[in-house]
Amino acid sequence: MKSKSLLPALGASLLALIGVFATAVPAQAQPVVVVPPPVVVARPVYVAPRVVVARPVYVAPAGVVYVRPTYAIPGPGYVWHYHVHYGWGWYHPHYGWHRGWR
Repeated sequence: MKSKSLLPALGASLLALIGVFATAVPAQAQPVVVVPPPVVVARPVYVAPRVVVARPVYVAPAGVVYVRPTYAIPGPGYVWHYHVHYGWGWYHPHYGWHRGWR
């Protein structure tokens, strides 16, 4: 008969335990309000315009006839340059002559 008296005590403790878990969890989550950052208006700083003088890329040496390029520039950094032995061609200060002139 002792098992019958244990059942109501177990049921009561189980209900108390369920009540603790039920009250610990909030019923509804609060909404999150996102506010955009404030607008900051900054005035641009005045910069005086520079005077740029356009100079020719390369000037032919004295007594040499200028020959215009026959094809487009092979890449950035190349200049149309005169070579004493080979004549006119594309030259890069780091890579040298285009198409293998040495």
